[in-house]
Amino acid sequence: MDDEDELEQIRRRKLLEMQRGVQDQQELEEQKREQEAERAKRQQILRQILTPEARERLANVRLVKPELAENVENQLIQLAGMGRIRNPLTDEDIRGILSKLTGTQRETKIERR
Repeated sequence: MDDEDELEQIRRRKLLEMQRGVQDQQELEEQKREQEAERAKRQQILRQILTPEARERLANVRLVKPELAENVENQLIQLAGMGRIRNPLTDEDIRGILSKLTGTQRETKIERR
């Protein structure tokens, strides 16, 4: 009887572990879906408030400085949410924003001798 009871306890324990594993996996998948939905929503907003050239500029900045691009996007989305962006921003506008945020701008001077 003890062996059967012990075997049954082991089976129950294994079943509970498997159920927990499935629940954990489902939670991870749900989080992933939520993140994807949030990312899609952000991209949709950015498509509405930026010209294609401006989006391309931000994508290039994201390659070099992901934090800066993220900050600019967050600020633009906030401004759009408050209704302060009426016309799509151009590449020039984004360059101006980026130069203000980075502060130090490198200039290349070529001297001819």
